[in-house]
Amino acid sequence: MSSGFVGILTVELHFPDAGSLKGKRKFVKSAKAQLQNRFGASVAEVDHHELWQRSRLTLSCVTRDYREAVQLLDEAERFLVGQEYELVRAERRVVAADEH
Repeated sequence: MSSGFVGILTVELHFPDAGSLKGKRKFVKSAKAQLQNRFGASVAEVDHHELWQRSRLTLSCVTRDYREAVQLLDEAERFLVGQEYELVRAERRVVAADEH
């Protein structure tokens, strides 16, 4: 019996309208809040902190079954594609929570 699944989605975002780190932070803060509120995901900016037009975010979610994790990651990626910034790359992984 499985202990659940962890879905992990890492995305590269490009903010063509950001003219400063302050402008970028506005986009990143909004993206993180939306992902947390809409999908119940934990989200962190994990790279490109010093670049004002790029960011790498990683989000994670815990679900009861594999399909639920895949669906949640699909929806989160679709949400990001529909925003005013560009989703440049997305990598995903779903693992059983009891894997070592």
